[in-house]
Amino acid sequence: MEQSTVLDKAGAENFPVAPFFMPGAMREGLMAVYGFARLVDDAGDGDLADPEATARLLGCEPARSALLDGIEQDLDRAFETALGTAGAEPPRHPLLASLCPVIRRHTLTPEPFRALIQANRVDQVTSRYAGFDELMGYCELSANPVGRLVLQLAGLATPERIRQSDAICSALQVIEHLQDTAEDRAAGRIYLPAEDMARFGVAETDLDAATAGPALRALIGFEAQRAKGLLEEGAPLVGSVRGRLRLLLAGFVAGGAAALRAVADADNDVLAGTPKPRKSRLLREAAVTLVRGR
Repeated sequence: MEQSTVLDKAGAENFPVAPFFMPGAMREGLMAVYGFARLVDDAGDGDLADPEATARLLGCEPARSALLDGIEQDLDRAFETALGTAGAEPPRHPLLASLCPVIRRHTLTPEPFRALIQANRVDQVTSRYAGFDELMGYCELSANPVGRLVLQLAGLATPERIRQSDAICSALQVIEHLQDTAEDRAAGRIYLPAEDMARFGVAETDLDAATAGPALRALIGFEAQRAKGLLEEGAPLVGSVRGRLRLLLAGFVAGGAAALRAVADADNDVLAGTPKPRKSRLLREAAVTLVRGR
């Protein structure tokens, strides 16, 4: 039940998780990676459908930090099983079990998975970010590992592609934070850098309003431009690959661009509702990205 509940969230993302046009093995890998990332996020955010059942499965307590420890231990089991370690215990959670053939087939490394877990540990103790560089450090844990895993799945992880992928993933994370400003505030988190809030004259209490005031809208516009710059910095990654992977990466970039357009169309008011891109806009952005090759 937990497995299907987690994977059902794929359709709500700004970007295509595992589109139909990708080869079967790649789709399997993408869904396995997404399932792991979603499981970790839900455990860290307290959003698991049945945390007690997941805790029993993993052999840990249902507290968030304990669940993250349990998932990391199950990740160890998955890698030991995939690599054929003598006496290895198979992973206990079905989402971790589904990773085993993917790890083996694509020679994945454990570091990106561990970074995703660490990002959620950071969330347990950090709810504010002093500056943009500090926020980028968080994105290095919370977002960039996903792009690196996509490159590993495709067998195309080079230093330059990783740099470009990191820029795209950090941009997507910042954009998601902008869209979810009200939701994050309700959860006690603020991802808008404190020094930028002070610069634009935005107080934390301004995030409690029903609609965004002029100062907050200006701040959101500023952060959106930063995200756009990161997206453009990484966009040449699309032109560096061929075939169906190029379509997938174009979808990632287009998803970010369409989400930024949705924020702009809402006049940067991220408190009245979560700005979501229309599918027609996403398709147009994808076409533009493919034509430009970036």
